[in-house]
Amino acid sequence: MKYYSTNKNTPDVTLKDAVVKGLAADNGLFMPEQIKKFDPSFFEEIQNLTFQEIAFEVATKFFGEDIEEATLKEIVYDTLQFDCPVVKVTDSIYSLELFHGPTLAFKDVGARFMARLLNHFLGKQEKMVNVLVATSGDTGSAVANGFLGVDGIHVHVLYPKGKVSDIQESQFTTLGQNITALEVEGTFDDCQHLVKTAFLDEELNKKLVLTSANSINVARFLPQAFYYFNAYARLKEAGKLDGKELVVSVPSGNFGNLTAGLIAAEMGLPVKQFIAANNENDVVFEYLQKGEYNPRPSVETIANAMDVGAPSNFARILDLYDHDHAVISDKIKGYRYSDEEIREVILKVYNEQGYLCDPHGACGYQSLIEYLSEGEIGVFLETAHPAKFTETVENVIGKNKLTLPEKLAEFMKGEKHIEQMSITYADFKNYLLNSTN
Repeated sequence: MKYYSTNKNTPDVTLKDAVVKGLAADNGLFMPEQIKKFDPSFFEEIQNLTFQEIAFEVATKFFGEDIEEATLKEIVYDTLQFDCPVVKVTDSIYSLELFHGPTLAFKDVGARFMARLLNHFLGKQEKMVNVLVATSGDTGSAVANGFLGVDGIHVHVLYPKGKVSDIQESQFTTLGQNITALEVEGTFDDCQHLVKTAFLDEELNKKLVLTSANSINVARFLPQAFYYFNAYARLKEAGKLDGKELVVSVPSGNFGNLTAGLIAAEMGLPVKQFIAANNENDVVFEYLQKGEYNPRPSVETIANAMDVGAPSNFARILDLYDHDHAVISDKIKGYRYSDEEIREVILKVYNEQGYLCDPHGACGYQSLIEYLSEGEIGVFLETAHPAKFTETVENVIGKNKLTLPEKLAEFMKGEKHIEQMSITYADFKNYLLNSTN
């Protein structure tokens, strides 16, 4: 299958080129030329399939033309060495827990898949491949752990100074080996700008092999469709969808997760409505209300993974629906929440339902409370373990009420290795030229 740029000013490329390059030459994002649909009969029996079996069927629709079946199956099954369960919170609201992977965040799925696919495509590459990733929290740790120890690949994680939690920072600054953490004197948007500029720098790309592991990379965001299908299957297996319609609420920052869900729906997944749950970084919420898209500098919130003022993947949503505001605002409903409102939701759900949301999941839960009507079942994405935001969560529910999972505790024991970086592109370019082979 070929992949085209959302800017449509560059020739279509193969899957391998799309994965290795990350970003199109015209600064657009790659999209598959075709979204293959499932026959409706697939959903009649989907509850009888395991998560891995479902994911392989979905992956075949995306990548089956370009990767041998046995190899693709191995990549999928190796990626999903953990579950993404659907957990009841109320009679009509369920949490899709995406924090059971190695770094306890939803990005483990896409990052692990991309690491394995990139390794498959590169084979014995003579030159070092440099993976550049900007993170507002969980992306950095998921990508770093996904690529840790992979020969021929070096990961450079750029993150905004003082704007990720201590636990999140520990997950990618203590690894060493082929992982370098760059603390940027700026915001996530500044980090993302440095990465995107590097991809478009012809001189730099002649000297180095660069690729992205952010959700701008098709190998990162497309596999995120796996768990939407699995959530539907598990709800159907439990008999919760009998006579009910499904509504899915997605905490949204860079919008790769929601885009994957929308593509799942285009493939035939029966979802009545998607909700984009935002914090105070609400440029897409504003677009849904007014039809005007005005990216602006991000603001810092307690739901830091959503602190994105210029969400990259919104270009894919615009492309998917031909820039038609009426269609997009019908497909996606938007909600936004302040830090104070997020804290109130965390406490209320904890006290009344005995379920602990992280700050991002709290936005997803509350939007379902406000949206759902009779005959609907809601699922919100719980995108990271609450313990990754220990200080925030304990300040809400009370000290010492949160147990740190063993996986996170191990990261906290490691020694941090951090390099400083300005927001000036010339400095970043000079770093890449002088620190890589």
